Amino acid sequence: MKSTGDGTDDGAVPPPGPGSWPLYEVFLRPRRGLSHTHVGSLRAPDRATALLNARDLYTRRNEGVSIWVVRTDALAASSPDEKDPYFGPSQDKAYRNPTFYRIPDDVPHI
Repeated sequence: MKSTGDGTDDGAVPPPGPGSWPLYEVFLRPRRGLSHTHVGSLRAPDRATALLNARDLYTRRNEGVSIWVVRTDALAASSPDEKDPYFGPSQDKAYRNPTFYRIPDDVPHI
C-alpha cells in the first residue's frame, strides 16, 4: 500500500490477512506403512503455502514422511446424528461376518 505521507493512503485495498485466508486441515503419515492421521489445522493463502507451513509446523522433529493439506470447505463428513443411516444397516448383513466358512490354518493374518 502506498502512503501519501499525511497519514492517509492512496485508496489501495490492503492484501487479505491471515484471518481471511482459507482454513486447511493437515494430515500426516508418521512412518511408511501407516495411514495419514489428522494433526491439526492452519490458515494459508493457497495450497502451496499451506503445504510448506504444515511441514514447518507439524514436522519439526522429522516425524513425517508424507503430508496432506485439504481445504476444510472441501471435506465432506457424516455427523454423529447420522450414525444409524450410515453405519446401522451393516449390522444386519450376516454375510459380512466370516462365520459361514472355515479358514484354513495355513492362511495367516485373518
